[in-house]
Amino acid sequence: MSTSKTNSPAKSIYDIPVKTIAGEETTLAHWKDHVMLIVNVASKCGFTTQYTGLEHLYKDLHKKGLVVLGFPCNQFGEQEPGSEKDIQKFCSLTYKVTFPMFAKVDVNGAGTHPLYAFLKEAKPGLLGTEGIKWNFTKFLVNKNGEVVKRYASTDTPESIKSDITALL
Repeated sequence: MSTSKTNSPAKSIYDIPVKTIAGEETTLAHWKDHVMLIVNVASKCGFTTQYTGLEHLYKDLHKKGLVVLGFPCNQFGEQEPGSEKDIQKFCSLTYKVTFPMFAKVDVNGAGTHPLYAFLKEAKPGLLGTEGIKWNFTKFLVNKNGEVVKRYASTDTPESIKSDITALL
């Protein structure tokens, strides 16, 4: 698991270190001035078919300023058991994913990745709970790096398109 946990909270979403699925250290600064849809994904989940909708959103709206960012997570029913190489191959071959994918992360617990700590603090879930409930929870971030909305796993990419286009 990638758990680049830092002791001091990030001042900006763009400062948080992340690792690409290919293992390169980077930050989200590359996507400043973009609307970001950040999703914890899994290959063996009942919601895995959402990769199709996420890819459609990315292809339809990328030129207008949207980026979809996929963060694999194995914390829910061990539904992302493979290596980063396995995940990349699965996403490419099965769903033709072209949006950026990242190394596996923990979204809950002691090893929560700093990005997910930031997202959950900015937009808690129902009744103020911060914990991520399942795979394919989505966070919508505006062009200024502000987390504006959190969506449940059951919210399909198609159902949130109007929220995204309003920010573009």
